[in-house]
Amino acid sequence: MRVDVLTLFPEMFDGVFNASILGKARDKGIVSLQAVNFRQYAGNKHGQVDDTPYGGGGGMVLKPDPIFAAVEALLDKSEQSTFEAAEHNADIKTPRIILMCPQGETFTQKKAEELAKEDHLIFICGHYEGYDERIREHLVTDELSIGDYVLTGGELPSMVVIDSVTRLLPGVLGNETSAVTDSFSTGLLEYPHYTRPAEFRGWKVPDVLLSGHHVNIDSWRRQEALRRTMERRPDLLEQAELTSKERAWIEEQHQSDSSRDKR
Repeated sequence: MRVDVLTLFPEMFDGVFNASILGKARDKGIVSLQAVNFRQYAGNKHGQVDDTPYGGGGGMVLKPDPIFAAVEALLDKSEQSTFEAAEHNADIKTPRIILMCPQGETFTQKKAEELAKEDHLIFICGHYEGYDERIREHLVTDELSIGDYVLTGGELPSMVVIDSVTRLLPGVLGNETSAVTDSFSTGLLEYPHYTRPAEFRGWKVPDVLLSGHHVNIDSWRRQEALRRTMERRPDLLEQAELTSKERAWIEEQHQSDSSRDKR
């Protein structure tokens, strides 16, 4: 996968792109990571990339011309022709051009899995009051938000999305089952984990995990994932793929909790 980030502060990405899982993925050649300062595409001697909004108002608005020029410079020849054709045909697949924005779709594990199937992602990070609307309408393919709050720019959110997507690429994680069993990947929160020692300060590891009986262990983990999700994120259960037996067990837990509350 190729990942390009358009930002006014490319130095913010140096540590993130070169350390831990992302750094190893980059060294293995699994992913190409690049942060580009789009000020170089400003097209004026002062390198100005923002301007005051038409109609008045506070703050500055990111101009469309440097962003369009920067994106077009990042496309290779085959992508460029596809990109141009896509302007007239919505069915043509182009690189995903992602605008990090508080107004965007809330980023989820499902979205990460979708983006992990792409070959080329381009992230646009703003740092002003907003974007010229023509960037949204005629350039980007996705608008993403990592939560209902506002940050000073799109750099930190883009790092979050890139990390989440990259770890799903084949060969990135040492254990290929890790991403499959993560919280949200199964529709549930992840089950509890334990490691040595088997007893610590009087707190013991559940016996089933020491039994070596993998069927029982899998059953315990699934039930604990259900229990944890029910307690912490019950909203996830509405969309989770559950068996009739699991739904009956959840109903039993609700009834049991209700009975205790009445005492």
